[in-house]
Amino acid sequence: MPELPEVQTLVDDLRASSLIGQTIKDVQVRWPRIVAEPTLELFCRQLAGQRVSDIQRRAKYLVFSLGSGQSLLVHLRMTGKFAFASPKDALEAHHHVLLTFGDERQLRYHDTRKFGRFSLVQSAEEALRHLGLEPLSAEFTPEALEQRLRGRRTPLKAFLLDQRQVAGIGNIYADEALWGAGLHPATPAGSLSQEQVHFLYSSIIEALQRGLRNMGTTLGNSQANFYSVAGRRGRNEDELRVFRRTGLPCPRCGQAIERTVLAQRSTHYCLRCQQNGKRT
Repeated sequence: MPELPEVQTLVDDLRASSLIGQTIKDVQVRWPRIVAEPTLELFCRQLAGQRVSDIQRRAKYLVFSLGSGQSLLVHLRMTGKFAFASPKDALEAHHHVLLTFGDERQLRYHDTRKFGRFSLVQSAEEALRHLGLEPLSAEFTPEALEQRLRGRRTPLKAFLLDQRQVAGIGNIYADEALWGAGLHPATPAGSLSQEQVHFLYSSIIEALQRGLRNMGTTLGNSQANFYSVAGRRGRNEDELRVFRRTGLPCPRCGQAIERTVLAQRSTHYCLRCQQNGKRT
C-alpha cells in the first residue's frame, strides 16, 4: 500500500533519526526470499560494515546510499514498515530483516504479507532506470505529462498506476487525483484535451501534497496498515474524497461514490462529476 507520501514520510523519519552517518554493524535476514539481489550470503556480507551516507526516495523505493558507492533499495509493497528497537527487545513473527547499527539501535523491518523486497545494488540510478517521472519534481510538467499520455488507449487509472510513466502513484492517490480532475478512471489516456491534461497535472500534485502534509494514509486499525517509523498513523484518511468511500456522498456533487475494478484494482469514483474534466 505505501505510495509516494507514505514512503517519503518514512524517509523523512529515518533522516530525522540521525541514521545518516551510522555504520551497519550486523545484518540478520529471517525470511531469505525477501532479498531480491544479490544472494543472501553476499547481501549480508557486503552490507555489514557499511556506512549510511544518505537516505532518499525514488518512486515507492527507499534508497539507502552506502559508503562503498552501493545502494540498498527497499520496496515495501503491501505491508512493509520500519521501526527502531533495542537488539535485546523480543522479536515478532513478521520481523524479517534486522539491521543493527554502531550506536546499538536496531532497525527492524516488519512485513505481514512478506511481499517487500531488499536489493543491494552497485548503482541505484541504473537499477531504477525503468521508472518514470517523479510527479513532484521540476521535470514533471503539463507538457511532459501530455507527451506521455499521447496516443495511449489504456484507461487513465491504469496509466497512473504504471510506474514507467509517473512514478510513486498507487491506488489511493490515483483515485484521488482523478476525482480532483473530474475525470472518469476508464477514460482513454490519449483522449484528453489540453485543458483536461492541465486539470490532471494539477490534481496529481494536489493529492500527493495533501498526503505528504498528513504524513501518509493509514486505513483502519490493522497493524498491517501504514505507520511511520515512530509508530504514528498517517492522517490522510480523514481527507480522502473517494477512495474506499463507496456509497458515501461525493464531496463535490453529493451523488453516491461508486466502486468498480480497473487495471485489476479496486477503483472509486463519482459517476456524475467525473466525466469531462470540469472541476467546480
